[in-house]
Amino acid sequence: MRPIRVTVWHRQSLVQFAVLLTATLAIACGGAAAQDLGTLTPKPLPVLAHPDDPHTPAKELFGRETTPAAMPARSIGYYTHGCLAGGVALPINGPTWQVMRLSRNRNWGHPNLIRTIERIANKAPSIGWNGLLVGDMAQPRGGPMITGHWSHQLGLDADIWLTPMPNRELTRKEREEMMATNVVADDWMDVNPKVWSPTYIALYKMVAQQPGIERVLANPAIKKALCRDVKGDRSWLHKIRPVPGHNYHFHIRIGCPSDSPGCKSQTPPPHDEGCGKDLDWWFSKAVREPKPPVKSKPILMSALPAACRQILAAP
Repeated sequence: MRPIRVTVWHRQSLVQFAVLLTATLAIACGGAAAQDLGTLTPKPLPVLAHPDDPHTPAKELFGRETTPAAMPARSIGYYTHGCLAGGVALPINGPTWQVMRLSRNRNWGHPNLIRTIERIANKAPSIGWNGLLVGDMAQPRGGPMITGHWSHQLGLDADIWLTPMPNRELTRKEREEMMATNVVADDWMDVNPKVWSPTYIALYKMVAQQPGIERVLANPAIKKALCRDVKGDRSWLHKIRPVPGHNYHFHIRIGCPSDSPGCKSQTPPPHDEGCGKDLDWWFSKAVREPKPPVKSKPILMSALPAACRQILAAP
């Protein structure tokens, strides 16, 4: 997606346009896909007849890569337009985490992301959360995905389910077919009081306060509940960013690594709590009843950094 040039525009209009665009992309390009069932018998995708055709969507190329590029770790490009060199897989089982939807092969990331997830998982029991169920991270070489997310392309994003890890190892069938906990009420205006608890507040706080975490994407209803229910230290609330979807999981995003000069940073979130008019806007009729999004064209290799071609060609 090309950057939009703005000359003179009222600040509030600009903010609302940006978040509405984010919401549209989240819904149209993966917001609901996090709970799609996996399969016990994954099959390889058919070989592309013309992989060098410049009109071949980049997702068709990156989605067929099953191993990482044998190169030093680097995140290249922007979160929604980039790729990953030297990707590392999060082990599917850890002392305080388990990876879900194994058939997707999306448990890859930059080493910084792996360390971040492991650190969060190891701290989870201290706030009453047994451990993490980890959803989609990135593909082995990052890049656009055939199904699901608009971002997750640099190995710097991960989805964490809003269900604590059980006290046993899940079966393969459970990992492919189990559903996460929906924390939001049916009308999308608030959290479900039968599910919401102080443990969820402690979880979001712990995650947002971890070094390197730049954003935690949460459903607007969850942000609303946090704004209402958090007592004492509220300095971390600005990192909880409202985005539709994210009612079964939260999305963590870390910043560009120091070893990745080709990584483009995202603008830091505002430092205010984000609990005022900007949050109220998410519950307006215009947002709750949006027009059907225009189907976006798939990203071509020409839209990605040139280095991403080298990532695809690497052994």
